Amino acid sequence: MSDQSATPRPGTPDRPAGDPKGAALRPIELATGAVLGGVTVGLVTVGSVVPFAAALQLVAAVPMGLLAHRYRFRTLLTASISAALVTFVAAGLTAATAMVATATIGGIVGSVKRRRGGLIAVTGLSIIAGIAWGAFSIGFLLTFSATRNLIFDNIRNSATGLADLTSRQSRLEPLGRGVLNLAEVVLDWWWVYIGGTVAVGTVVTAVVSWFVLGSVLDRLTWLPGTDRLDAPADDRPIAPLPVTMQAAGYRYPGAPDPALTDIDLRVEVGEFVAIVGHNGSGKSTLTRLLAGLPPSSGTVDRPGSAGLGHLGGTALVLQRPESQTLGVLVADDVVWGLPTELAAEVQIDDLLHEVGLDGMGTRETATLSGGQQQRLAVAAALARRPALLIADEATSMIDPDGRRELVALLAGLPKRHRMAVVLVTHHEADAAAADRVVHLAAGRMVGRLPAWPKPARTRRRRPMGDPILELRGVRHTYNRGTPWEAPALHGVDLSVRRGEALLVVGGNGSGKSTLAWIMAGLIAPSIGRCELAGKPVSKQIGRVELAFQHSRLQLQRHTVGEEIADWGGEGTGSGTVGKALDAVGLDRSLTTRSIEELSGGQAKRVVLAAIVAAHPQVVVLDEPLAGLDPEGRADIVDLLARLRDSGLTLIVISHDIEDVSAICDRTVHLRAGRIPETEAARVPVPEPEDDTAPIPTLRPAGPAHHPAPGTAWRLRGDAHGIDHGGAR
Repeated sequence: MSDQSATPRPGTPDRPAGDPKGAALRPIELATGAVLGGVTVGLVTVGSVVPFAAALQLVAAVPMGLLAHRYRFRTLLTASISAALVTFVAAGLTAATAMVATATIGGIVGSVKRRRGGLIAVTGLSIIAGIAWGAFSIGFLLTFSATRNLIFDNIRNSATGLADLTSRQSRLEPLGRGVLNLAEVVLDWWWVYIGGTVAVGTVVTAVVSWFVLGSVLDRLTWLPGTDRLDAPADDRPIAPLPVTMQAAGYRYPGAPDPALTDIDLRVEVGEFVAIVGHNGSGKSTLTRLLAGLPPSSGTVDRPGSAGLGHLGGTALVLQRPESQTLGVLVADDVVWGLPTELAAEVQIDDLLHEVGLDGMGTRETATLSGGQQQRLAVAAALARRPALLIADEATSMIDPDGRRELVALLAGLPKRHRMAVVLVTHHEADAAAADRVVHLAAGRMVGRLPAWPKPARTRRRRPMGDPILELRGVRHTYNRGTPWEAPALHGVDLSVRRGEALLVVGGNGSGKSTLAWIMAGLIAPSIGRCELAGKPVSKQIGRVELAFQHSRLQLQRHTVGEEIADWGGEGTGSGTVGKALDAVGLDRSLTTRSIEELSGGQAKRVVLAAIVAAHPQVVVLDEPLAGLDPEGRADIVDLLARLRDSGLTLIVISHDIEDVSAICDRTVHLRAGRIPETEAARVPVPEPEDDTAPIPTLRPAGPAHHPAPGTAWRLRGDAHGIDHGGAR
């Protein structure tokens, strides 16, 4: 039987293609509802319990409005009920009521925006909602008499107090009597006044929000709200293999050219297939077709449905391991999302042993390295007993050793289980163990990819200056003083000179990202100091800029030009934006390009352009080559060489020694939170009692405990066998 081969039927704004009106919530709806609902809970709770923070409850309508604007009413309803229950537990009944009221206003405005309605529709819906809220208020006070009497007593006491004050002035005495009379009328007819006030307030709030919140939603229309893996419902039994593609192609809605064209491919049970291509070649789109997305042209045949995420169906392991980790403990994450009866059948210890995480079931997922997180993602996929496992760039964010180990693990799975594995990668070396290799270029299958360029080693054009960034005895422990504390750095000494290009190398879990955040001043070290020109970096935010490993996380504006101008600060004009784009080799026509349309390499360049516009003294780059193909890596290395030659101080933190070292003046190695090259030259620091990691220790060559000046010190006990003698 063949899957759909025609172009997917376009969906209405409130109902995606292939999504029946009464269907259960889709993964994208569940995920977005959970995130936006959680944001609303936080805003409402803080606004309820923190004095002078009530204005946050007005802001809280934005995420709920966005949810109603993008998805079906049942998504908003589910998120609202869940958020109200969480708010009730966190802050009580009053805050929970405010949560529901916020969802009401946001839902009205967002729903009307989604259906392209206007003020009349908002007014009509708000009148209905106002009547409902008014009736609820009356019913609540009728049911809870103690609360009603408390409110009545407050009204009487307030009126009596005001009458007492006005009675002291003969001219104001009639006013006091009028207030007392009005209070009695209100109490006699309380249900009319309270119900009417709530109803009118709801209408007025909704109308005002239509203009305020509505304009905010209009500005957020560019944000992505679709799931590229979303496919029409397939009621056939789950049977993803064998899968056969014939002249299959795919064009994304609104795209001028297809992402894939004329793909002929067959995947059988027991195969390990590698798909190799550079960024933008169509690899990820091909995985989406394998995972069940219907092609725009050609056919994709399989015996049943792809069953993405279902037992016995298709499992997908993605590029960023931390985005797939949901459980607090490793064992919890393996069975996360499985029904209770199925989760109980999973042999967690056996799965962890198979993927190389033996004995780690009780470990917290936050303490795992990148390679370990990818192994955990594979274990979670295997818990669903998939017939087809797709690893989409799963090796791109981990160090070379971890990459080789993960490829070996994936290659062995079809030999031990009745399944097929498809590995998508831009590393030719990863494909060596595959039964077949499929090469993609520009959306088409090709015989072989051309050789990619290697970064050229360049000579420094200007001398380095005096030290500008100093780290002395830097230690850092996350959650320090709690049962969850996790040491990351163990006494780092480092000096960086002005204009230097320094490479800090280390494997996953060595503490590279923690070191990057400390050098950028975003976190202060637990012990020790990190200073820029003699002052703590943490008190000079912005003087040292940090380029994240995942560049997209740093891009917050709509267009490229807006992003660069925002980094440049007030007064940054189009001329400065253009010069920043020139500096990183991007065409100035990208100024108006949406951030969402950028490739991975372009996103990295835009971040660097924004950094250039900010005029920092030092730039720290955390894994700048992660996720890029060899051509993109060579381009970024050439760009970094140009920035170095312009006089910028660069600190590149990476595990890609071969590529980045071509333009760096010096390389230091970070191992288990230490830099052994610098430890040999410093005075020993007593180790904390709870520090159980392998620790290099400094010992004098002679027997004296307090050596005289000039005594040779020797570094011993390092797990890597380092033995540096004669360092003073």
